[in-house]
Amino acid sequence: MSIDYRLTLAGDISLEQIAELVAPDATETSTMSGKGMLTAPLYEEYGYVVDITSGGHGYYDAEDDDGSQWIWEPDTYVDINFHMSKDDLTDKGTPNMLAAVARVLTERAEDAALVLNGNWLLLTRVGGALRKHRTTWWSHHDVDNAIIRQ
Repeated sequence: MSIDYRLTLAGDISLEQIAELVAPDATETSTMSGKGMLTAPLYEEYGYVVDITSGGHGYYDAEDDDGSQWIWEPDTYVDINFHMSKDDLTDKGTPNMLAAVARVLTERAEDAALVLNGNWLLLTRVGGALRKHRTTWWSHHDVDNAIIRQ
């Protein structure tokens, strides 16, 4: 079983700009829809495989802290998907993924959302205001929470 994290940035952003921040050696491939995708198998170094795609007329939903449904519909977006084995989450995958997310959030100003397994909202940035959701997730993983400052 794998665990997937998706960081979505709103806006018309080139895949290469994002790849510079999370996977400089990413290679181009195509998706089933024929759209371009950059991918990098960084499992050995960082504990995950990362895919970067873009699209338009997005629709995202996830469960918020209180069980309510969070919905976001960016006109254009870039998705950064981190796929990792559940065996490497704590030691390697999660800390490295969060460090990559922090780099993106530091270098980019777009609205953003981080979602776990397409279901659980972990973080949002709207209008420059960063908010961590699911505080139990953040405290459970006890990674350097200073990596992503609220």
